[in-house]
Amino acid sequence: MKILVAVKRVVDHTVNVRVNTDKTGIETANVKMAINPFCEIAIEQAIRFKEQGSADEVVLVCIGAKEAEVQLRAGLALGADRAILIRIDEEVQSLDVAKLLHKIVQEELPDLVLLGKQAIDTDNNQTGQMLAALTGMPQGTFASDIVFTVPNKIKVTREVDGGLVTLALSLPAVVTVDLRLNTPRYASLPNIMKAKRKVITVTSPEAMKFSLSPRLTMLKVEPPPVRQAGVKVADVAELVDKLQQAKVI
Repeated sequence: MKILVAVKRVVDHTVNVRVNTDKTGIETANVKMAINPFCEIAIEQAIRFKEQGSADEVVLVCIGAKEAEVQLRAGLALGADRAILIRIDEEVQSLDVAKLLHKIVQEELPDLVLLGKQAIDTDNNQTGQMLAALTGMPQGTFASDIVFTVPNKIKVTREVDGGLVTLALSLPAVVTVDLRLNTPRYASLPNIMKAKRKVITVTSPEAMKFSLSPRLTMLKVEPPPVRQAGVKVADVAELVDKLQQAKVI
């Protein structure tokens, strides 16, 4: 069984992001980058399936600039077997990402495609669903548990507003993972050294005979308004008076 895991390079979640000077996005120059945390959970789950004997090969795929090889090497150090980088220097929107991943799915023929439920930079939560629609595969989103049952079937437990829902999916399938699925491991030093010798295949949209067709235009990015300082009140009567002045009550 082959598992394909989509990986996105994003600003590290510990970095305090800043809007760039021309307000077209966030500042990324000299900023620490990392694997999107949801994608890291997807990698961890794929590695666990391989360690359990449910999978034979784990392949990573990333769409981004040459620098994204750093994040792919980090994923390979966690235990993935090989990686594919679709090299693009410009920003790629969700539908184009899904279409490029669709082409990789057609070439690799994975039994299971794992993605993070969303990326922490855009929070779009679209690519997994779009990829499932393009490939015609069944999908399970926001997975908090994935279990192989009978051959070519999995059970996906997903969190919804009213509790948990469990789906039975036939493989091949597309699954997007949520935070509660697992806790990603740290790469060991021997695996970091081994990852340097693993193969990263570099391709491009041109080589895949694909043209990007962005449909959205970013008009402006602004930081959120600065929070105003609070006011201490002496007693409940003063609190009620201020709330009435603010026309809250």
